[in-house]
Amino acid sequence: MNLPIPHSITSVSSDCLAAFQNRFGAQFSVAMAVREQHGRDESAFSVPPPEAVLFAQSTQDVSDALALAHKFNWPVIAFGVGSSLEGHLLAVKGGLSLDVSRMNQILAINSEDLTVTVQPGVTRHQLNDFIKSEGLFFPIDPGANATLGGMCATRASGTNAVRYGTMRENVLALEVVLATGEVIRTGTKAKKSSAGYDLTRLMVGSEGTLGVMTEITLKVYPLPDAINAAVCLFPSLSDAVNTTIALIQMGVPIARCELLDKNTVKIVNKHSHLNLPDGDMLLMEFHGSPTSVQEQIEMVQEIANQYLAISFQWASTPEARTQLWTARHNAYFAGVQSRPGCRVITTDCCVPISKLADALLISVEEAQLSAIPYFLVGHVGDGNFHLGYLIDPNDDDERARAEALNHKVVTRALSLGGTCTGEHGIGLHKMDFLKSETGLGAVNVMRLIKNALDPKNILNPGKIFNEL
Repeated sequence: MNLPIPHSITSVSSDCLAAFQNRFGAQFSVAMAVREQHGRDESAFSVPPPEAVLFAQSTQDVSDALALAHKFNWPVIAFGVGSSLEGHLLAVKGGLSLDVSRMNQILAINSEDLTVTVQPGVTRHQLNDFIKSEGLFFPIDPGANATLGGMCATRASGTNAVRYGTMRENVLALEVVLATGEVIRTGTKAKKSSAGYDLTRLMVGSEGTLGVMTEITLKVYPLPDAINAAVCLFPSLSDAVNTTIALIQMGVPIARCELLDKNTVKIVNKHSHLNLPDGDMLLMEFHGSPTSVQEQIEMVQEIANQYLAISFQWASTPEARTQLWTARHNAYFAGVQSRPGCRVITTDCCVPISKLADALLISVEEAQLSAIPYFLVGHVGDGNFHLGYLIDPNDDDERARAEALNHKVVTRALSLGGTCTGEHGIGLHKMDFLKSETGLGAVNVMRLIKNALDPKNILNPGKIFNEL
């Protein structure tokens, strides 16, 4: 069943289709199977597929495509691998899905300056596999093997954000194609700049509504000399959460601090064939020199013991750590498979660390009382957590109850000084929450920027905010 969201598919002209076919040939497709592949993401929305798909292979392809789309007033939605969670890539106004996954070249590595430049279709796994021989890694890991273009578009973060920040802090420069087909560059490879408006930060998080990124220059980091990971079991969820708060407030430079409740542990164990202890737990990782890692471990153990930690299990070998974090990253898919045929309504609030217990514990209690199957994962080191409500897509009552739960989670987070989305973005799902969070005045400023850069509203229309 379709969600009650507005969508009015345009009737693309034969002249427009012919112009794209003449320019792009086999790169351009109107085949239903291809369109359907580009008409669904990981959200719970169900929307008709785009009217066509173009597989771009270069900046020139993107520029020519946008120039033609601008001429014919045809919507364009950038597409990476389709892993977004809030309906970002859905063609709610019809139009063209612009697939940049074939633009997957790593263009430059500058080990001395700790930067790389990539095309938008490069995935985070691809990048890290390529640069590890240089002794480098890129830390942002949203779970799915997303494209870096998509990660920029949603301002993604992930498990390492507590130490390394989000995409906002790690994107230095961009090449962007505007709605008219004009190509611009923003930022430099320097670590800082005071030159004019910060157009790089404007584009990062714009969800494809202001331009299409075709080159991205990123910060990368030296591989740590020592890495150790731990599974810490607690007698209650509140003990695990309060341990996290204490760790952050005391300045422990932990690299990862992830929360799983006992319900989610069971789901993850079954999906990933693991034997994690049955209970509420923190998954943690420590980076640095051997000495500094040992100091971090001792500090964490001391703090965790104050909150009645039951046990520590260590994963010091690369194989053990990979198994542990792969299982954590697959928690979403483990949840989906735990209820066959379900769709997921995912929360994404983030609150100040001092308010984490206030926001999280009651939200979990509400989920348990609802009788809707759920999973919980949290990048709790930076105050971000996700509840995934596993709904029957054909049960309108269950969908409504899940959305009501989501509304409570977000309303609570906003009342505590937090945000409706820590990393997934607004998309279709959180447009009303954006107004509640920022106020109508700020949303109107966003509309002014959108209208200035995309006056015909062809770039991912119907996302972030409703058009006036």
